[in-house]
Amino acid sequence: MSVSDIICHTAIPKMVEVKQSFERKSIPPEAIAGVVHEQLNQPKLQNLIQPGKRICITAGSRGICNIVEILRAISDYCKERGASPFLVPAMGSHAGATAEGQLQMLEHLGITTETVGCPILSGMETVELGDTEDGYPVHIDKNAYEADGIIVCNRIKLHTAFRGPYESGLMKMMAIGLGKQKGAGTCHSAGYEQLPKMLPKMGTVMIEKAPILCAVAILENAYDETYKLAAMKADEIAEEEPKLLREAASKMASILLPACDVLIIDEMGKNISGEGSDPNIAGTFAVTTASGGIQANKRACLSLTPVSAGNALGVGALDVITKRLFDAIDLSAMYPNVITTHEYNFGKIPLIADSDEAAFKLCIYGCGTEDSDAVRLVRIKNTLELEKIYISQALVPEAEHHPNLEIIGEPIAFEFDREGTLLTGF
Repeated sequence: MSVSDIICHTAIPKMVEVKQSFERKSIPPEAIAGVVHEQLNQPKLQNLIQPGKRICITAGSRGICNIVEILRAISDYCKERGASPFLVPAMGSHAGATAEGQLQMLEHLGITTETVGCPILSGMETVELGDTEDGYPVHIDKNAYEADGIIVCNRIKLHTAFRGPYESGLMKMMAIGLGKQKGAGTCHSAGYEQLPKMLPKMGTVMIEKAPILCAVAILENAYDETYKLAAMKADEIAEEEPKLLREAASKMASILLPACDVLIIDEMGKNISGEGSDPNIAGTFAVTTASGGIQANKRACLSLTPVSAGNALGVGALDVITKRLFDAIDLSAMYPNVITTHEYNFGKIPLIADSDEAAFKLCIYGCGTEDSDAVRLVRIKNTLELEKIYISQALVPEAEHHPNLEIIGEPIAFEFDREGTLLTGF
């Protein structure tokens, strides 16, 4: 008996479009440069950028709102002070752990020499700065180390695999991002349970022994818009980052329904989250060191973003993927990232459905609910864009009683083409 024979009578319930509402305070894009200059012009920072000095600015692999404008503003500020800025890709083992791949990743994000107004030096060679107090070596990108000063720029947010005072942010950008593959491998080698301790230990060594001048922290609201920009001296990072992490966590988006039978994610990718989809939202945790997000019996994803260049790390936390997502995976791009994490669950391959329609049906069938009208199904575009979602009719009564959910459409049947590709968009 074929898979098609098993799921042929499984029905997909009618779906309703829903609007989710979150706090929307943000910095307008046209004001970004001014805010960056204002932050870097604080009296405590004014003498850090000296004329004639080569200043390195970090650029990561995430899709961060206004990142080009932010990096451009930092670069412009350095040039106005008479310095010569340049960027380095600070993304650990991402993009196949190659200099060319990391440069291409930045280009996919719109970060080029032309857009940021300064050179980009991409390399995987590192300098060993020394050891942490418990004997772990600390590596730093050679181009960054040879600069006269480094400005660490990154978004602060909850990590996807562990909890601690420092998660995704400035300490991680230094320890793992600037550490390249060697630094990332060392940091992950102790296991995710130890990352909350490893990040500040490695970051502290880098602050003490590398030319870290200051940092620019980025916070985003629930709509992934720039909410806050905060510049600080290197010796303030340890104290200020945990405060900013708590603030960032209070602003993040979520799926405002706590549980469902099936969660369908249209797309995953490295530009969306380090694990393809943010587990803090989708509940797609491949490790046991963190939890949260919507509770679901079965989870599926339909596609991989082109920006990911074949890296589908995080796919192992799903139950079903489509063949088109599977075909987009480049193991040579994904495996270095997976192996560096020391957590192979990130790269395990789930069930592969022949089409989008089959992915829906496989998940519904797997829940054991024979009545399609009773299936509690949620569909999202990705974990960055959550203002509009689809829910099945079985979830409508719950949504109607939620103050931040608004039903904005009538129940519809999702449309698929002859090959089973989903046609109904957002």
